[in-house]
Amino acid sequence: MLAALVAAALLAPSLSGAVSEYSVKAAFLLNFGKYVEWPEAALGNALDICVLGRDPFGSTLDETVAGRTVGNRDVKARRVSDVSQAGGCNILFVSRGEQAHVDAVLANLAGSPVLLVGEQDRFARLGGMINFVEVDQKVRFEINEAAAKKAGLKISSQLLKLATIVEGG
Repeated sequence: MLAALVAAALLAPSLSGAVSEYSVKAAFLLNFGKYVEWPEAALGNALDICVLGRDPFGSTLDETVAGRTVGNRDVKARRVSDVSQAGGCNILFVSRGEQAHVDAVLANLAGSPVLLVGEQDRFARLGGMINFVEVDQKVRFEINEAAAKKAGLKISSQLLKLATIVEGG
């Protein structure tokens, strides 16, 4: 599993390459589920990856998670139009179109065991846990480990090694 994550991180195609930006991000979202520990009470029968706001993935996220499991849990993708619908989400991807609502999303889910993943400027520094960034036309990510700990989540050291660590929020 780590090899797959490392390969995705190190060999992620350029954003202008054959594999789309959101194919890479979908693969990362799936793999984040393998390297984060949630409190047992926060997990149901499935690992729910939710997309908040305008869905940039199309069918890509659904195809990426179809038939996949993390541990003994099926992985499911779903869409939510408002943060109030995020109950049961284990991973919440906050789409770029939600830039104006980031503060409200972070405030609403503060302390909740939801891995908050974004793609906005300063998302992790504002209190999100993982933020996708573009580096040399490749998808990379920043991690705010302190924000994850406040939510009761433990991020694997193997995942932390692949990220830029940021503070804030």
